[in-house]
Amino acid sequence: MKSFAHKLRTITGVQYAALLEYRAEMVLWVAGTVLPFILMGVWMTASAKADLVLQPVEMARYFFATFVVRNMTLVWVVWEFEQQVVKGTLSHWLLQPMDPVWRHFAEHLAERFVRLPILVVIGVVFFAVYPDALWTPGLWDIPIALAAIVLTFIMRFSVQYTFAMLSFWTERAHAIEQLWALPYLFLSGMVAPLALYPQAVQQVLVYTPFPYLIWYPAQKVLGLPTAAGSVEVTLGMAVGVMAFWTLVFILANRLLWRIGIRRYSAMGA
Repeated sequence: MKSFAHKLRTITGVQYAALLEYRAEMVLWVAGTVLPFILMGVWMTASAKADLVLQPVEMARYFFATFVVRNMTLVWVVWEFEQQVVKGTLSHWLLQPMDPVWRHFAEHLAERFVRLPILVVIGVVFFAVYPDALWTPGLWDIPIALAAIVLTFIMRFSVQYTFAMLSFWTERAHAIEQLWALPYLFLSGMVAPLALYPQAVQQVLVYTPFPYLIWYPAQKVLGLPTAAGSVEVTLGMAVGVMAFWTLVFILANRLLWRIGIRRYSAMGA
């Protein structure tokens, strides 16, 4: 176990050093995730003109939180794995005594630390423009929010890595993953806070993985209640639902990996 932890730490450190070489490009990647701020402007205007559940300043806080959560849980492994299978470079990784998943995981983990300072700068600018949106987190809000973001990242990584396994059968696995991206966009709380959805929809969604990809960790970042309709999403319930869906996708991933790797080897890799 110590040996594995040492390997993972070493790989993460190497990936972090490599990503620092592209820190200027990283700024552009972060800048490309400004959709929450665009939606924020739309919903702040709508909230000012209509009697919505959330006030304009609450909309600003929510979409800033979604921006942070989205950046800290961003995953792109399906594109990388697809290219490795198509180009055959996966073969080199199969010769090494560590499952390729851990290299992808380490790269994503290292990228969080490179992205974090950029988010801090954007946060300073944001609150300079919207000073009323600044809030003071409670004593336990920060560790709970960090835990929620970590669980969200693990779940999202397991989901996308499972779709990546389809690369053994098709050269466009990322196109299939985009089918998942559509409900993710509308049901996760990315486009609108869950509080704006009908109560019946909210109460069903809390048992799916989607709200826990954006809405739940965003609420925890803000230190706000996580009620969906008449359902109070407690910390225990959230952990249980997220753990269930993560396990479902991990099991599917391992099954597809075993079948797919045989197909890949049979093709002469």
